[in-house]
Amino acid sequence: MPGQIKISARQLMILTTLYTVGSAILIIPSGMAEVAKQDAWMAALVGVVAGLLILYLYIKLASLYPQKTLIGIMEALLGKWLGKAVGLLFFATFFINAPVPVLFYLGNFMTTQMIPETPIQAVNILFALIILLAVRLGLEVIARSAELMFPLFILLYISFTGLIVSNIKLENVQPVLEAGVGPIGSAALSFVSTAFLPHIILLMIFPASVNRFDQARKAIFTGSLIGGLMLVVVVSLAILVLGPDLTSRNIYPSYALAKKISIGNFLQRIEAIMATMWFISLFFRITLYMHSIVTAITQIFRLKNDRQLVLPLGILLVALSTIVYPNVPYQQAYDTKTWIPYILSLGLFFPLLLLSIHALKRLGTNKNNKPDDKRENRGEDGA
Repeated sequence: MPGQIKISARQLMILTTLYTVGSAILIIPSGMAEVAKQDAWMAALVGVVAGLLILYLYIKLASLYPQKTLIGIMEALLGKWLGKAVGLLFFATFFINAPVPVLFYLGNFMTTQMIPETPIQAVNILFALIILLAVRLGLEVIARSAELMFPLFILLYISFTGLIVSNIKLENVQPVLEAGVGPIGSAALSFVSTAFLPHIILLMIFPASVNRFDQARKAIFTGSLIGGLMLVVVVSLAILVLGPDLTSRNIYPSYALAKKISIGNFLQRIEAIMATMWFISLFFRITLYMHSIVTAITQIFRLKNDRQLVLPLGILLVALSTIVYPNVPYQQAYDTKTWIPYILSLGLFFPLLLLSIHALKRLGTNKNNKPDDKRENRGEDGA
């Protein structure tokens, strides 16, 4: 149970950082450059600010029910049976729209950029086996693994950004605000929808799995800020090095950036090493998705052992990863037309609805208590 599993605030911060970077480091620059062109870096900064405001909304909701997960909050506000039904629908749709597409991104990236003769199903199965092993071992093991992998991730990230700086061309970001502020808003929404709105799933971990709420809140904010700024740097480098046109035409611009690394005609073609960074972030993104979904189903049906769910969900994950996204054009259309309204509904409007219900319940409780208080005061005056 979530209340019995505890991780440190530092581990939560690392998990949040890796979760924020996730698949966004691969796919965000392309979509943002297509909308905002050379102003994509500005849109990314706006997206970080908006994302932190959304994160405050989640923390506010968690602070009202500090010992409950998202499923517990739904049951407390909507009632036991309606809360379970809404929770099941929430996580069923989230399963199809979050971990499944991310596994497709990974398989498609590997089979189009690195090992083109390998079937995507083979890549997805191998990666899913590692994810299922992590989910089966539990949150504490996932958090310790993140602590071990985080220094390597940071080392690769610093190396990636440091070695590509020499290829920067400042004229690629000019003219500034050529199309006005409208495209910046649209691109920022794309940034938030991928990097921050899926954070609502972290309510299955935060704050019930961390001892002190204040430390957990700080860890979530810090991890999200670090991850968001890392994405801003990647988007900026993609625009500065590749230019807006080439960035928008590349499915994976950050991988194209890694190909540009060349130091003295000696240190070059190291994009395969840099890909390790993306494997790490993608692994923890999907693993936290799957852990949260398994935990949610366990709580909804009051199961004693959540391990029995891991293998069936893993098989379903691999099967759907090649069905939900049959090809890349479909994936791109889905990401632009379906994903944003979907995640806005779950990541923004739904928590706002829960907060509104909480406020209405509190208002009704206060109104019911006021007449009793007046009667007590009258009784005391009469005495």
